Amino acid sequence: MKRQRGINLIEVAVTVSVLGILIAAGLPSMGDWIRSTHVRTLAETTQTGLHKARQEAMRRNKVVTFWLVSPTTTSRPDNTCALDATSGAWVVSLENPTGLCATAPSAGVTPRIVETYGPGNSAEGIAVAADTSSISFNGFGQRTGGGAWKVDISHSASTSVRPLRVEVSASGGIRMCDPTATAIDSTDPRACVQP
Repeated sequence: MKRQRGINLIEVAVTVSVLGILIAAGLPSMGDWIRSTHVRTLAETTQTGLHKARQEAMRRNKVVTFWLVSPTTTSRPDNTCALDATSGAWVVSLENPTGLCATAPSAGVTPRIVETYGPGNSAEGIAVAADTSSISFNGFGQRTGGGAWKVDISHSASTSVRPLRVEVSASGGIRMCDPTATAIDSTDPRACVQP
C-alpha cells in the first residue's frame, strides 16, 4: 500500500480554526497594548519638551516657556494654534506662540520658537489634563512663579490602560510617574509626589 504525503482538508480547517480562536483571544489585549504605547509616548515626549525648555533657559540665561497648544491631533502645530491645557501638542518658545506656532525656530523672530511637537492621530482618545497651559523656567532651571506643576495623561477608551503623569517640582526637577501607584504604596518609586 502506498502512503500519501501532505495534509488533507480537515487538517487545514482545524488548524485555521485554532489560529482564529487564538487571534480573537489576543486582539483585546493587543488593543490595550497599543493604547498604552500611545499614552507612554505622549508622556515621554511631554517630558522631553519640558527638559528642552529647562535646558534652553539655562543655556540662554533667559526665561523659556513650555506651552501646551491645540489642536492635539496635528503632526506639527500650525498658525491656528491656541493655548490649551488639555492638549498633547506643545511649543517651546520665549514668547506666547498663539497663532504663530508654524513659525520656523529662530532666536530673533517672534515668538522665538525653540521646538514644536504634535502627536498626530496617535493622540486620538488620549485625555490630557495640565494644571495650566504653560510652564516657564528661568536661567537657573527653576520654575518661575514657584510651586509644582503637573500634566496627567490617560486613555479615555480603556480603563485598563495605565495613566501617567509628568511632574515638575518648584526647583525644576522633571519626572514621569504613575498616579495610581500613590494609592497602592507611598514608598513605591513610581508613585507621584503631587496629589
